[in-house]
Amino acid sequence: MTTAIRAELTKQGHRSASWLLLGIGTLLTVTFGYLVPYVGLSDGSAARGLDAMLPGNFVGAAVGGLPVFVGALALIFGVLVAGSEYGYETWKAVLVQDPSRVRVYTAKLATIAAGTLTGVLVLFTATALCSVGVASLEDQAIVWPSAVDIATGLGGAWLMATMWAALGVALAIVLRSVALPIGLGLVWMLAVQNLLAAIAAPLVPAIADLQKYLPGPNAGALAASLGASPQAPGVDAIVGAGHATIAVAAYLVAFCGIGGWLLHRRDIT
Repeated sequence: MTTAIRAELTKQGHRSASWLLLGIGTLLTVTFGYLVPYVGLSDGSAARGLDAMLPGNFVGAAVGGLPVFVGALALIFGVLVAGSEYGYETWKAVLVQDPSRVRVYTAKLATIAAGTLTGVLVLFTATALCSVGVASLEDQAIVWPSAVDIATGLGGAWLMATMWAALGVALAIVLRSVALPIGLGLVWMLAVQNLLAAIAAPLVPAIADLQKYLPGPNAGALAASLGASPQAPGVDAIVGAGHATIAVAAYLVAFCGIGGWLLHRRDIT
């Protein structure tokens, strides 16, 4: 198992697309969490106040993108981890070296967990540094959240990112490709769930209730409980933190289970 995990980590570490996704996610988080609000603050038109950009609230800034745009990048990462084997037709070569599909699949899940953890740590580091920069520019005291709050934020962010990556893995195995899973995943995250929340839910009570059990809204509620701005896309405290955490964790387990079951039962071609 250790050999399989090390091989997967090495493969993804040498894939430039993985690092590009991390760079884009960090850039988007910093741009919309600090750069744009600070420019608006300087000319008096900012919707977010200065407090949201100070070190005490850097956790919320780090997790604010995970319900939608950073989560979409995590989904793409998951698709690449599993779907590339279909795109390059390398499943046979992989399984010849290690005949256990369960072992190979577990290595891929460990890889997405390591990848999303790396991404979350980079996001937290970037937002922490930006918050210090804003505090220094505005002559504000640097007061950090408690260690418990930071650890809770890291755990929640990792859970959300890994759930989206696991969805990407499941879609890649279901559809046996790369392009179609990415396309369908992005359509769902960037269009369908926003349409449901903004248009359908206010008009149809049943859809409003359904929202409480979908992955995106629960990720948004979890991000809100961790301090993310309600102005961030997808962030809305429609359920409590406990409900959101359980729902996101359940979806993570479900996505992992679906992908593993299909990979084990179906032919790889």
